[in-house]
Amino acid sequence: MEFAAAITAFVTLFVVIDPPGLAPLFVALTKGMTAAHRRAIALRAVVVAAVLLTAFGAFGEALLGFIGISMPAFRIAGGILLFLTALDMLFERRRPRREGQAAPHPDDPSVFPLATPLIAGPGAMATMILLTGQAGSWAEILAVHAIMAAVLGIVFVLCLGAGVMERVLGDTGINVVTRLLGMLLAALSVQFVLDGLRAYGLAG
Repeated sequence: MEFAAAITAFVTLFVVIDPPGLAPLFVALTKGMTAAHRRAIALRAVVVAAVLLTAFGAFGEALLGFIGISMPAFRIAGGILLFLTALDMLFERRRPRREGQAAPHPDDPSVFPLATPLIAGPGAMATMILLTGQAGSWAEILAVHAIMAAVLGIVFVLCLGAGVMERVLGDTGINVVTRLLGMLLAALSVQFVLDGLRAYGLAG
């Protein structure tokens, strides 16, 4: 995989999964728990999310073909979905919705709502299908999965230090980071749509 493509894949997955935005939610979901319990929940959530995203990355395109959806069509639809996510981030609609998904929560929130839908949500699943659909070889597909694993590793690290990060950045800092990531995601989503149109021969 070319360096530029790898950077694009990393930025797209990082923005969609949004590790900095997940950290405060992790704190809320694990309030009052010991450090060891929090660590176990974070690890379980990341592992489950990795399994789900790997499945969509490996078999998502085959599933689309089985139900008669072409990759260009899915690329356009995925780009639109990611653009709507970017709008939510820019206008601060994403965090309140995630907080609504996060409460009330069970004693072990690792699978639901942490692993899905907060980490491996519809946007992340669609992104994995889009990125692997653009890959030209199995080596590039494996590279996409390695990048996904790296992003989930960042999620795990930030969850372990979520309390400290929340105190350092505060609500204002988190809002600024979220809006910057939203701008990046908006541009990337438009590129997905243009790629889909180009594959149909509708754009130069």
